[in-house]
Amino acid sequence: MHALGFDLRAEASLKILTLDVVKSSEIEGEILDESQVRSSIARRLGMDIAGLVPADRNVEGVVEMMLDATQLFEKPISEKRIYKWHKALFEPLPGRRNMMVIGSWRQNIKSNPMQVISGPIGKEKVHFTAPDSETISNEMQQFFVWFNELDAALDPILKAAIAHLWFITIHPFDDRNGRIARAIADMQLARADGSAQRFYSMSAQIRKERKAYYEVLEKTQKGSLDITVWLEWFVNCLTRALETTKETLQLIFTKASFWKLHGKTILNSRQLLMINKLLDGFTGKLNSSKWATIAKCSADTALRDIQDLMDKNILIKEDGGGRSTSYLLVE
Repeated sequence: MHALGFDLRAEASLKILTLDVVKSSEIEGEILDESQVRSSIARRLGMDIAGLVPADRNVEGVVEMMLDATQLFEKPISEKRIYKWHKALFEPLPGRRNMMVIGSWRQNIKSNPMQVISGPIGKEKVHFTAPDSETISNEMQQFFVWFNELDAALDPILKAAIAHLWFITIHPFDDRNGRIARAIADMQLARADGSAQRFYSMSAQIRKERKAYYEVLEKTQKGSLDITVWLEWFVNCLTRALETTKETLQLIFTKASFWKLHGKTILNSRQLLMINKLLDGFTGKLNSSKWATIAKCSADTALRDIQDLMDKNILIKEDGGGRSTSYLLVE
């Protein structure tokens, strides 16, 4: 990546950061609008990109936390900083303030422990019981001291794995512990890389392996203090994330090659929008009706746009005709 130009590195990092934010939330069952996440990150990083859209407050909160962790990775973490992250994740949901503690450690009593449970009422399965809340402040102070110190003897990748497990096992908040644990792991991975630019997404890979992720966490948390199985899983997951990122980065290279070839081609705003969607990996087949819907234009305008791109040797028809006619970028 360092062999590439600045613009390509920035585009790749934006794509990976967007993927990281979206997939980390998706692991917990929350679906974020990818275009809003991308726009929020680009604005905060001062990147000049096309198609910026307004972002909801819940999107802004997750992006705020992730960028603080990965872009300011050299800064120490503290109680104040972690509280700020937690508040950012909940700011758009003021109604929940009556249900749980926001921006402070959880305060459950021993008779009502913090537990991760699944299954119907009466047949619940307890996956994890967190430490008593009265121990959290002391546990977190120990965690902060350990995380912030420079330990040349400990491999930085293993430190990311341990930090993730340690934080999520303390489970210091009523909710959103998983997202913050993954942000802390990403922060340590950025320290390991010595760079704020992200070129692989651990959260995207964990999302693909979510079942195994929860299983190995549960097994480790219910076992002894030997965490070898968790460390092995984390490192192997990271390896798979690095292998997967080759496909993501290839899209960036393809996009760069396309605009190098067509940088001076005259295109309207609708054509620019749709070409970029195709370059970013359009889901399904592109036909004139989809073009009209996405570009917010009439069917006739969509057909004229498409025909113009075919005349300019940018689009080509796929096999089939009539209503089934679809279009691809010329390779």
